[in-house]
Amino acid sequence: MTQDTNHQLLERELAVDDPWRLDTSAFEQERYAQMLRMSRCNGDAESALEVGCAAGAFTEMLAPLCERLTVVDVMPQAIERARLRTGKWSHITWVTCDIQRFSTTEQFDLIVVAEVLYYLKGVVEMHAAICNLVSMLAPNGTLIFGSARDEICQGWGHAAGAETVIALFKESLSEVERRNCRTGSANEDCLIVRFRKPSDASEQPNGGH
Repeated sequence: MTQDTNHQLLERELAVDDPWRLDTSAFEQERYAQMLRMSRCNGDAESALEVGCAAGAFTEMLAPLCERLTVVDVMPQAIERARLRTGKWSHITWVTCDIQRFSTTEQFDLIVVAEVLYYLKGVVEMHAAICNLVSMLAPNGTLIFGSARDEICQGWGHAAGAETVIALFKESLSEVERRNCRTGSANEDCLIVRFRKPSDASEQPNGGH
C-alpha cells in the first residue's frame, strides 16, 4: 500500500461522522480505557505528545491529564476535527506533519502513539519514526504504544503491526506493561504496551520488569 493510497483512504474515512467507530465501538472504548489508565500511571504529565489524533476521541480524554499537549497528525482534516472537539482547552498545540519529519527540542514526559505506525511504508520507515519518538521522550518518560497485530495489519495491506513495532521500541525502551484488547471479530485484536525510557545510559532495556 503506497503513501498516496494511505492518504486517499484516510481522507475518505475522515469524511464520515464517526470514522473507525471510535465513539460507538465497545472494542475501541476498551482500547481507550486501557491507554488512558496507562497514561495516568505516573500522574499528570507536564508535557505530552499524541501522535495521530484521528477525530480527537482520545485527545479529548488525554487533554485533562497534561499541562501541555502537542498533537501531531499527517492529515489536516484530522487536526481540524480534533481541534473542534477539544475547543474548551487552550493548552493544546496542533501540528500537521509526518511523524518522521516532526522535530522539537521539547522533551515529553508522555508520548501516546496508537494505530498509526503501520501506515508507514515499511519497517525501515517505522524504525526511523521510532528513533525520532524515543529522542523526544524525557528520561524516565512513559510511551504508550498500541496497534493491531502483525497478521491483521498485513491483511490490511500494511508491512507490519504490533509485534514488529514493539520489538523495535524495545531496542531503546523498557517494556513495563502489556495488555491485549480483542473481541470475536478478526480485525479487533490489538496490543497496548507501556514503555519507560531509562534515566541514563547504564540502564539497559530488559523487555519488562
